[in-house]
Amino acid sequence: MKGIVFTEFLGFVAQRYGEDAVDDIIEASALPSGGAYTSVGTYNHAELVTLCDALAQQTGVAVPVLVQAFGFHLSGSFARGYPAFFARCSHLFDFLESIEAHIHKEVQKLYPDAELPTFTVLERTASRLVLDYRSPRQMGDLAVGLIKGSAQHFGIQVRVDPQAHDTADGPMVRFVIDVAGDTSIPV
Repeated sequence: MKGIVFTEFLGFVAQRYGEDAVDDIIEASALPSGGAYTSVGTYNHAELVTLCDALAQQTGVAVPVLVQAFGFHLSGSFARGYPAFFARCSHLFDFLESIEAHIHKEVQKLYPDAELPTFTVLERTASRLVLDYRSPRQMGDLAVGLIKGSAQHFGIQVRVDPQAHDTADGPMVRFVIDVAGDTSIPV
């Protein structure tokens, strides 16, 4: 996993829980990296899981809730750091559909060793998008937060229903994303 995710996570923890919380979860985690990350480095995703577990123990907040909140935060960081990815789309569903064809191709150019998840769009209507998420890291809760944060960026609210499935190709999460309220997005 790219270091930018780790550096953003530690920034999220500092912003939400304070700098001391960052030190506490690093000390409690016995990480191979020692908790020292650079945004361009590559680290084992298990370290992020360990840090999330330590934060959950420290705060009493469930890991899925923390990971979704971090995904929401990370989406905002991506929108600020990579505005061109967001600016090329006028609607959330267009943006989500562009992940494989555009965003991940650009990320691979910048970070050829990046191991990216895959997103496959199965259905799209004016108010619903269904997509499958596959990743050996199984970070579906992070994806939920990223989707909700991206929705906020595009000025809409969504309900995200993650449905985990075991398939012949391994674990997969199907996201059913519905626009909330009276807002709809042109197909």
